[in-house]
Amino acid sequence: MYHYDPKSRNAEEFINHEEILETLDYAEANKHNAELIDALIEKAKLRKGLSHREASVLLACDIEEKNEEIYRLAEQIKKDFYGNRIVMFAPLYLSNYCINGCTYCPYHLKNKHIPRKKLSQEEIKKEVIALQDMGHKRLALEAGEDPKHNPIEYILESIKTIYSIKHKNGAIRRVNVNIAATTVENYRKLKEAGIGTYILFQETYHKDSYKELHPTGPKSDYAYHTEAMDRAMEGGIDDVGCGVLFGLDKYRYEFAGLLMHAEHLEAVWGVGPHTISVPRLCPADDIDVNDFDNSINDDIFAKIVACIRIAVPYTGMIISTRESQKTRERVLHLGISQISGGSRTSVGGYAEEEPADEDSSQFDLSDRRTLDEIVKWLMDMDYIPSFCTACYRAGRTGDRFMSLCKSGQIQNCCHPNALMTLKEYLEDYAAPATKEVGEKLILKEIQNIPNEKVKERVLQYLDEMENGGKRDFRF
Repeated sequence: MYHYDPKSRNAEEFINHEEILETLDYAEANKHNAELIDALIEKAKLRKGLSHREASVLLACDIEEKNEEIYRLAEQIKKDFYGNRIVMFAPLYLSNYCINGCTYCPYHLKNKHIPRKKLSQEEIKKEVIALQDMGHKRLALEAGEDPKHNPIEYILESIKTIYSIKHKNGAIRRVNVNIAATTVENYRKLKEAGIGTYILFQETYHKDSYKELHPTGPKSDYAYHTEAMDRAMEGGIDDVGCGVLFGLDKYRYEFAGLLMHAEHLEAVWGVGPHTISVPRLCPADDIDVNDFDNSINDDIFAKIVACIRIAVPYTGMIISTRESQKTRERVLHLGISQISGGSRTSVGGYAEEEPADEDSSQFDLSDRRTLDEIVKWLMDMDYIPSFCTACYRAGRTGDRFMSLCKSGQIQNCCHPNALMTLKEYLEDYAAPATKEVGEKLILKEIQNIPNEKVKERVLQYLDEMENGGKRDFRF
């Protein structure tokens, strides 16, 4: 019999089924317990986070005025740790060849009517140039699991190609990688290739559901998949990104499992997840969302985002273009700190539009706006779209990043860096209307830099960008 142990490297001990069930019972029993909920909100105000059990009580809470307090607190914590910055990125799909049988993904092996594609290095160059021409500096690499078509050597060669492309003033400065669970040795190779964050979604923490949803292929091994982050960290990757696909199982179960995973990483490696993603199941080729009966509405989704932000205040939170503009707008201030823009979820969709009959997308996009439209939309709401990659390039990763983040010192670098990377975007890529809004925002935000010396240097760098054509300044 497995017992709950966050320090264990065994998946069924750090994501312990009985512990989750007890947590859910406890949360259900206390969802009207105003005294306990008040105490948890007070504890959360210390900005040190909450345990999976404590956060589960807040998620279950159905006292309206307490929920309003939870939302306000999430918003405040988001401001305290991340200010009004939103980091921008785009996914880059290398290949949709896959040997797994995942029932919720159109890349599954049995799907015979999706065109299978794999980018050559030449095609990757075209995609990267198209992404650089939009203004992107940070990518998330995606590829199906297929040892024949997508071996680790192909991924490593692709990363090298991406980093090598300098087009006009463009450069991809951070490549995050979202590929299947692999070995410590392969994680070491990814680290040596200079990746940023290694991202792997658990999909579901419920072991029985996991097995049902992954009937065939290497991904069907629950323990190997769930223990992947430990192997990544053992291989020297100190920034990892977790996530579940909400809608596959009961959301409260997934929420508790996700936070237990974060607690486990903190207990074993001294550093929790660098990012948490919150994708929801959405329509795709060969996938009907009506086949899944655990889908969640927008209100529950917003509550999940707020409670994750309160529970793990230091963690970056990501939302993709699978969510609509309206949904993204609602959760941005509750905890989201990274969003994708101008995304394509097909293999080779940036350099040229895919013909409709050759659609290789992994899922349908709800937010189809261009990167420039998204940048302007963010600035109109007083957010600073940030293309910054400075921490990763200055070695502020893993526990070094976390200690700066938890102490609040990271703001001293992030705010000025965000303004300077926004200035790069405005100079090189923005439409005139976007540039006008951006210049005003930068002038206003410079006044919010508390350190006079930093403020002076930022003004000097901005001038060198505008009048000297220089790029890539960072603190």
